[in-house]
Amino acid sequence: MPKSCYSIGGQAVIEGVMMKGRHEYAVAVRTPEGDIKTELIPYESLSARHKILGIPFIRGIVGFVESLYIGMKTLTYSAEIGMTEEERAAEKQHAPIVNKLLMTGTVILSVCIALGIFVALPSLIGSLLEKAIPVLWVTNLLEGLLRMIIFLLYIVLISRMKDIQRVFQYHGAEHKTINCYESGRPLTPEDALQCTRLHKRCGTSFLFIIMLISILLFMVIQVKNPLLKIGYRLLLVPAVASISYEVLKLSAKYDNKFVNALVYPGLLLQKLTTREPDKDQLAVAISSFSAVLEKELEHDAA
Repeated sequence: MPKSCYSIGGQAVIEGVMMKGRHEYAVAVRTPEGDIKTELIPYESLSARHKILGIPFIRGIVGFVESLYIGMKTLTYSAEIGMTEEERAAEKQHAPIVNKLLMTGTVILSVCIALGIFVALPSLIGSLLEKAIPVLWVTNLLEGLLRMIIFLLYIVLISRMKDIQRVFQYHGAEHKTINCYESGRPLTPEDALQCTRLHKRCGTSFLFIIMLISILLFMVIQVKNPLLKIGYRLLLVPAVASISYEVLKLSAKYDNKFVNALVYPGLLLQKLTTREPDKDQLAVAISSFSAVLEKELEHDAA
C-alpha cells in the first residue's frame, strides 16, 4: 500500500497541531516545560455512520460543522495544556458545566460575528449602492468584491499579531508535514523543512473558494429589500459551503491548468496564513500526524 494513500488533514492550535484521519484525530501540543504531549481521540464522522450524510453537497455541510466542533474543542484543549500551574488552579475553580457553556457561547458568538462581518455588512453596503447603481447584478458583484476585500483585510490585520504568527507557524508545520508524507519522504523535521508550506486542501483555500462561489450565487438573487436580502444570504450559506467543499475536493483530485488556476489565489492567500516553522514546531506536527497514521494502518491491517 503506498504511503500517500491516506488523506489526513489538520489544523493549527495553540502551540500545537491537530491531525485528523478517518477514525481518529490527534492533538500534539508543546508544553510550557518543552515536552510534546500527544493525545489520540477516537472519532467517526456522521457521514461515515449515515450514508445519506456522505453524499455530495450534503457531506460538505456535515464536514464543515464537524470541523468547527473539533477545531474549537482542540483549541480549548491546547490552551489548557499551555497553562501554567497557577492558571490551571484558577481554571479548576470553575465547574465543568461552566467551561462547556463558555466554550459553546464562544462558538456561537464567533459564528454570529463572522456572519455579521462577512455576510450582513457587505449586503447592507450593497443595498446602499443600489441607489447610485440601479443594476442589481452589478451591485451584487460589487458586494461580493467588498466581501472579499474585508476578508483579505481581516487576514492581513490578524497576521500582524504576535500570538497569531505563532499559530501561523504551526499552520505551516501542519502543511509541511502533510506534504512531506504525501511526497513519500521520511517523516522527519529535516525532510519536512524542505517541503512547501502551501497545500491545495487548506481551509484558507476553502474560504477563498467560498468567497468566489458566493459572488456567483448571490448575483442570481435579485432582491431589493435589504433585510430580505440578508435573510437570503444567510439561508444560502450552507449551499455555498457545500458547493465550495466539492470544488475543493475536485481541486485536490485533479492536476491541470484549469484546476491550478482556480486554486492559485487560495495558495497565494496561504502565504499570509502560514509562516515558516522551525524544527521544534515540525516535530510537534509530525508527532500528531504519526499518531493518526499509525491508527490508520492498524485499522487497515485488522
